[in-house]
Amino acid sequence: MKTLDWYILKKFLLAYLFVVAVIQAVVVIINITDQNENFIKHELSVLEIAGYYVDYVPYIASMISPITIFISVVFITSQLAQHTEIIAMLSSGISFMRLLRPYFLGALIIALISFYFGGWVIPNSNKDRVAFELKYFKGAYTNTDRDIHIKIGPKSYLYMQSYNNHSNIGYRLTLETIDSLRVLDRLTARHIKWQEKTENWRLSDWNLRKFDGVQEIYTVGKEMDTTLRIRPKDFESDYNRFETLSIPELNSYISELEMRGADDIIVYLIERYIRFSAPFAAFVLTFIGVMVAARKVRGGAGLQIAIGFSLAFIYIIFYLFSRTSAESGGINPLLAVWIPNIVFFFIGVLLYRTVPR
Repeated sequence: MKTLDWYILKKFLLAYLFVVAVIQAVVVIINITDQNENFIKHELSVLEIAGYYVDYVPYIASMISPITIFISVVFITSQLAQHTEIIAMLSSGISFMRLLRPYFLGALIIALISFYFGGWVIPNSNKDRVAFELKYFKGAYTNTDRDIHIKIGPKSYLYMQSYNNHSNIGYRLTLETIDSLRVLDRLTARHIKWQEKTENWRLSDWNLRKFDGVQEIYTVGKEMDTTLRIRPKDFESDYNRFETLSIPELNSYISELEMRGADDIIVYLIERYIRFSAPFAAFVLTFIGVMVAARKVRGGAGLQIAIGFSLAFIYIIFYLFSRTSAESGGINPLLAVWIPNIVFFFIGVLLYRTVPR
């Protein structure tokens, strides 16, 4: 790598770290101000609060990473342009595409680190963050669902009249095995309770009917322990659950939801697609950032930085609109996640045609 590449790469990465630190500091201060009443209400110690922000800071860093990349690129490139350094580089025979090499290298480094942390490290820290928020910010969760229907196997369907998530007891259970519209067996119970030690379910006042043509085998009992493809966590609050799952856990959970035919699967599909699209966003936004700020303008770099912030705002609007449309079923989740990258890629191509080379 040449001295020029190191020069630009170092500026890029340092600017990125600086922008991330500044934005994080602002977000944390706002969050502390907003949640201060909850901290006082629950009499939390400084260590408990600090532990929460140890998990909160990486979460915010991952969330704002694409935008901070864009702002960093605009900032350092506008400085290079105002100091006539870009003109000097191009005059020495360096092509504009060659000039982009250290930028893309910086984007690659950030993208790989962000992908690893966003896919494995941060979801694990989010488990503690989300648990903290549920306990101290959201309050105790009570499952109020009635007439619960869950597909727990290719041919198995479960019904419960209600479920108490505090005692882990379900009421009026019916479990049916159905093949080609024919009921093979039906298990009913007055209630079902989770057994923590054995990690299975205990049925009370149960009866089982097995059907073989016109014949029926009827069995009753007081108590019976059994295993089912459901656990108490399936009835807990789903507040930001998708943020607590690593990529392997997310894939496994999506497969489970697909098997059950769950309605809320779109949220998890969007999260999975975002985990893979975010690294590409780093390259697209880096490219646009250079295109916006590479030209020297009168009056300094203020206008270019303002344009950069405006484009960043537009990117956020595209992202939020696409995600909301996907969650409501208006757009395919995969397409919705990639729309901002696709749109801004073409914006970058148009800007590239206007940059003096």
